[in-house]
Formats: sequence, structure tokens, C-alpha cells
Amino acid sequence: MKKVLLVLIMISAIMGNVFANGQQEAGSGVRPTLELLQNKPEIDPQLKAYAKAWGDANGVDVAIKTVGGSVDVTVGQMLTIGYAAGDLPDIFIFPGVDDYKQWAEVILDVSDQKWVDDTAVEFVYDGKVYGFPVAVEGWGMAYNAEILEAAGIDPAGLVNLEAYTAAFEKLDSMKAELGLDSVMSMAAAISMSWVTAHHNFNSLLSNGLAYGDLSVTNDLLAGKVDMDRLEQYASWVELLFTYADQSILVTGDYDAQVGSFAMGKSAFLHQGNWADGNIEASGASFERAFAPHGSMTEATDGIFVSAPSYYAINKDSKVVDYAKKFLNDLVYTDEGHNYMVNEAGMIPAFSPVTLSPSSPLSQSVQKWVADGKVYSWDQYYFSEDFRNNTLGPIYNQFAGKQINKAQFIDALNTAFESLK
Repeated sequence: MKKVLLVLIMISAIMGNVFANGQQEAGSGVRPTLELLQNKPEIDPQLKAYAKAWGDANGVDVAIKTVGGSVDVTVGQMLTIGYAAGDLPDIFIFPGVDDYKQWAEVILDVSDQKWVDDTAVEFVYDGKVYGFPVAVEGWGMAYNAEILEAAGIDPAGLVNLEAYTAAFEKLDSMKAELGLDSVMSMAAAISMSWVTAHHNFNSLLSNGLAYGDLSVTNDLLAGKVDMDRLEQYASWVELLFTYADQSILVTGDYDAQVGSFAMGKSAFLHQGNWADGNIEASGASFERAFAPHGSMTEATDGIFVSAPSYYAINKDSKVVDYAKKFLNDLVYTDEGHNYMVNEAGMIPAFSPVTLSPSSPLSQSVQKWVADGKVYSWDQYYFSEDFRNNTLGPIYNQFAGKQINKAQFIDALNTAFESLK
């Protein structure tokens, strides 16, 4: 009960602060207000700057609320509180089908919008479009190409457990020579469950499968566990945890995790192309790209790519027309294109956007896509509660050595069997 109350207090404080900031930006308060809830703190400044300019041009005050990253409050919690108070945002983000189902009754059908014909990754449910794809994103194992070259490691060969084990052992033996604190930068704190129980978890679900193949996902949702695949995956997690900076792994936040890689103190980073902005902001300019996740004994030559999340329009919003225009202008104006690509560093999901990001990790994602070597994102077929509150603590316990690999396997197996 105390934990629930603490979460409610935190959410109320965040909502109050964001609301106060929005009012300060609103000036006289006579203009209508468009409120957007999003979950990418790494683009928060850029989105707020774009929203301010767009709002001034359209006679609207745009209030941006951002959760995620190291903030231990989720979009789902914010929406739950807002719904109870009768104060849902006009535009809000959702990551996939399970979250859509939770909020379906308040999400507007946007099948008639112009942008639908100009993207291939809109969110569709029962033949209707409900989600505007924020971007195209991808992740594998981000690596510092200069460090790997100095160590004599070819990233093209990093495709399975055996190859990664050999590479990690070699790098670990050369840490002093290479100026490394650790081979791997990864965070597994409870507040970072989106790294472990979302992104890393997806290795178990889709690695090595044809894009869109839900066979493993559907089996796990039905409580059927392929123990051989699970045991290989557990060895992958153990490898990452063993060679990670232990302080960052157990207690570090997003900034600590990305910061270690940005400063050249770790050779690998468990994040996606969204981290480029933070890396470049640190002044780092080293060559970097993605290698596959080596979560299996067999070779898996691809990375995970999809639309990371979608903007939904609240069908009961009092400013629906402004919300529609805000999204359309991202697709059909030079200002929208500049924000998405040049400012936020995103890979655009829409064909009218001809700009390409200059950041190395985004370029790496585009290359994997162009080569047709991609695996899907299936983690969002599992509920947010299951990911964050069931799986997240299991990874955290394994990272903190409260449980061993055998117990980690048993805990995951039990969690999946509970879904029957």
C-alpha cells in the first residue's frame, strides 16, 4: 500500500510540475491548449521547441508531458490517473497492441487521415488505423568501432553466443590497454526494466525468426516454453551481466549507461539508435554501429527494427482538429521534417520525408533495413504490468546476484506458465 501511495504522489507531483510549466508557457491562457504525453526523454527538449513554434504559428498552446527514461513513472500510470480525473491528454503515446486494447475506448479512428497512405508502419487493429508511427527505430548491440578495431575484433562476426563470448573475453583482458572500465554498458535497475524486460526480452521472442513470426510469442502467451531457447537466452543475459560495469548494471540510470559508452569507457552499449543524441551531446564523435544480439548458439544476422510507438488522438478531446493538424504537419511541412530528422535525430516513418539522419546509429539501422536483415518487436504483445512488474524484478535479481542462472531460468519459466 505504501508503494502504491508513493507512486501516486510521484505521478501527482510530475503532473503538477508539467501543468505548471505548461501554464507558464501558455502566456495569457486565452488560446486553446493541446496536451501531448510522450515517453522519450531524449527528445524532450527538441519536441518542446518544435511544439512551441508550431503552437505560435497555429494559435495554440502545446503542453508536452514526458515520462520514461530513468523516471519511475510510466505512460500507463499517467493515463490511468488522467482518466480517473477526467483529464486525458489530447495526444498520447502507446507502444503496441496490448496497450491499445487497454485504451481502445478513448482512441480515435484515424483511418481517414492523409498520412495513412504515406507510411507502411501505422498501427492497425481490425482493419482500422489508430496509431501514428512516431519513427522507425532499431537496436542491436551498439559498438565502438575504434575500440573493436584496436582489439582486432571484426563486428561482422558477432552473430552468436560463441562469437560474443570470445570477443568479450578478449576485450576484458585488454581493458587497461584500451582504457575501458567495462566491456559492456547495461542497466538492469527496476526503473530500467524497459531495457531488460522490454528490449532485451525481445531477443527471446523474435531473434532468428522471420519478420512478424509470432510463434515463440504466442507459445509464451499460452504458457508454452521452449526450454532450449530459454536456456540459450539465459546464457546471453548472463554474458551481458557478467561483463557489464556492475555499478551501472545494478543501480545506474539511462544517463549513466549511455555516458559510459559515450566517454569510451565501454565497448558495447545495450540501447537503440535513440541514444545517438545523448552520445553526440557529450561531444563524442567515434565511429559506431550495431551488431546483432548473439542470444543463440546459431547465427542470427539481423537487428530489431519497428515503429517504437504510436501517437493516439483522444477521441473525446476538445481540440481534435488541432491534434490532427499537429500530426499531419509533422509529415507534410518542412518544419516537421526538420524536427523529426535534424533536431530529434529520428528515422522518419513517412515517405514524404526525404531527409536522412546524420547520426551513426540511425544510419546503421537504415543499412540493416536496406539489407533486409531485421527482426520484429514482439515484446508489446505482453502487458505493461507483466513486463515491468513480473519480468523486470527477475532481471534485476539476476543482475544483483540474488539469483543464479538456473533460478533465473526457473523464474522466467514460472512467469510464462502463469500466463496460461
